[in-house]
Amino acid sequence: MPLRATACTAALVLSVMFVSSAQAADCPVTHDQLIDALKKSVKPSGGPANGGLDNNEWAAVVTRNGTVCAVAFSGAKPDDQWLGSRAIAAEKANTANALSLQKFALSTANLYAGTQPGGPLFGLETSNPVNTSVLYAGDSAAFGSAQDPMVGKHLGGVIVFGGGLALYNGQDVVGGLGASGDTSCADHNIAWRMRQALKLDKVPGGVSPDHNDAIMFDIQPDKTSVSGYGHPLCGGQEDKIASDLKSGIVPAWKKPQ
Repeated sequence: MPLRATACTAALVLSVMFVSSAQAADCPVTHDQLIDALKKSVKPSGGPANGGLDNNEWAAVVTRNGTVCAVAFSGAKPDDQWLGSRAIAAEKANTANALSLQKFALSTANLYAGTQPGGPLFGLETSNPVNTSVLYAGDSAAFGSAQDPMVGKHLGGVIVFGGGLALYNGQDVVGGLGASGDTSCADHNIAWRMRQALKLDKVPGGVSPDHNDAIMFDIQPDKTSVSGYGHPLCGGQEDKIASDLKSGIVPAWKKPQ
């Protein structure tokens, strides 16, 4: 091989190594940390641990600039959980990160009420289209692995139901986390458990009465939200689990007497 070609090849390899290292440095979690937190937070058998369908889940993390940096699933293989939830998890992570500030967090659950017809955020979910060339690229055999084809790329997307949380290390907002594969209420509970396990739950402020980004089940029979940031119930025990986890606020008129 000519000397010039050898030098170019070496430079390319070093460049790729540098980019990968930079991406890893920007990511608030490693792939191993993400999959460990996910598996510990999802219990698809043995009772309604998160109040939903007890499904397996996808999880994704983005860096502060919105780059997907880790993707994982809780089952033994990719189709042990809804295949479409891989993208939804990454979009939830993107949404929570993109719409949270240094001192003020918004979960994807907090966006539901405002994005309904007539709401002040109606149409928000169309504001940041998904990059489908990223979504459908690469070898599907690598989905959910440390080499998932979405890693290192911007997927985009906006999701306006539960399961996406911003990540805070106590000093800064450092990215976003998304969980998907069950009801949106259970996804929120799972993401909440994961964020605690990852020790990136130092939320400085938010719209809930507890000044964080908890889900608020305050949609009334007329479909309006008391707080303006409410989310509907999902039909199972998710609200009770959320209350126990302190990941959600259940208004008095919804609580059992």
